[in-house]
Amino acid sequence: MLNSRGLKAAGIAALITLTTVTAANATQAPTPRVAESTAAAVTLRYDASRAGGWEAAITAGVASWNANVGNVKLVKAAPGTRAEIQIVATNGWPQATLGPVRPGGQVRVELGSQAVTEGHDKTRITAHELGHSLGLPDTKPGPCSQLMSGSSAGISCRNAVPNTTERSRVESFYANGAASRTPADGRVLVDAP
Repeated sequence: MLNSRGLKAAGIAALITLTTVTAANATQAPTPRVAESTAAAVTLRYDASRAGGWEAAITAGVASWNANVGNVKLVKAAPGTRAEIQIVATNGWPQATLGPVRPGGQVRVELGSQAVTEGHDKTRITAHELGHSLGLPDTKPGPCSQLMSGSSAGISCRNAVPNTTERSRVESFYANGAASRTPADGRVLVDAP
């Protein structure tokens, strides 16, 4: 018969045995992965129904921004719905309202044919003007590698991709799944040389 010390020792031995067997048969729990961002992308709708002749350039310019920034997405507005970005074709020089536009806000992009007549690339023009809507000012004069250098990069420039600095700035404007609390600037930037 076991006394209280014997029972205590037997209990401790059983616990050690159980712990050892359990530890030997246990599988390691997966290491939790830290989410890069739990915030959803800000969705901005655009209406290009009044930008005839620019359809391919608009599609390419939107695709460039969507491929290069992760926390804001440009989507075509369904007919009859309100769009934050109004895109129209004009005969003048390209111009746009300086953003960053917020969901529910509104800016205007004018895709001017005068720049195309001068020899500038339609897709670069479109991506550049969309950059204004997303909050980026001009960086003139500038090299072709800067999308926001606009017409100062010359007519041979076909780059429609924002560089690292431009992408980073737009990402900061739409950080944490919400657009900047600062409303669109409201200034209209004309991209004439």
